[in-house]
Amino acid sequence: MALTVTPHLNFRAQAHEALSFYQSVFGGELMAVTYGQAHAARNEADAALVLFGQVIAPNGFRVMAYDVPADLGWDRGDRSFFVSLQSGDAEEIRSHWTRLAEGASIHQDLAPSAWSPLYGMLTDRFGVTWVISVAAY
Repeated sequence: MALTVTPHLNFRAQAHEALSFYQSVFGGELMAVTYGQAHAARNEADAALVLFGQVIAPNGFRVMAYDVPADLGWDRGDRSFFVSLQSGDAEEIRSHWTRLAEGASIHQDLAPSAWSPLYGMLTDRFGVTWVISVAAY
């Protein structure tokens, strides 16, 4: 099964605007799930923000984005991007997760989510934050 590595850009209340812009530039399909739709809003102000978003174009362009919630620190130099690793094979994802998790800080255990059969987030021992999921495409 093929793996894909996708830039995962992080914003403060601008993810949908950015994804719409990238879609206008590169084409493709835009998908966005808000914190409210996923029942994951920590406060009412976050409900309309993007929890998971992506643009996938037939020409191979892919980008993912989300809005960092208001209660987490963020600036353009902090949490500005993640590395997203996806595969259609759940066992492959579990294997990579297990190895990357050695010495890592786990932010979200690998488990089902509103947008993926398996999703997890960790910061590896080198300080790189990975969002890892079974692709739902």
